[in-house]
Amino acid sequence: MNSKEIARIACEAMEDKKAQDIKIINIENVSSLADYFIVASGMNRNQVQAMADNVNEMLGKAGVEPKQLEGYQNANWILMDYRDVVIHIFDEENRLFYDLERIWRDGEILEREELN
Repeated sequence: MNSKEIARIACEAMEDKKAQDIKIINIENVSSLADYFIVASGMNRNQVQAMADNVNEMLGKAGVEPKQLEGYQNANWILMDYRDVVIHIFDEENRLFYDLERIWRDGEILEREELN
């Protein structure tokens, strides 16, 4: 499964749990860390964890397991590393504070439909 398909499934999983403001940043020409960063936010701890659970479940069904998962217990910033796709799920306050979209502004922001 390629990184574009992983990103598409992850976005669908977060959308199913009513994720707020999903941003897909193509960083493959900017960094060797990954092809895509996906940034989304939830309204509260339960929603943030539910989004991460759904991403893990849907990608697991597709045969893709995370290399690393951090921040699940606190759920103010959950990082899910799927090698070429890194997913950042924030609560609203921490998303504003860390502002990853600004940090990775050299990447290309993609529309959701571009992953199809």
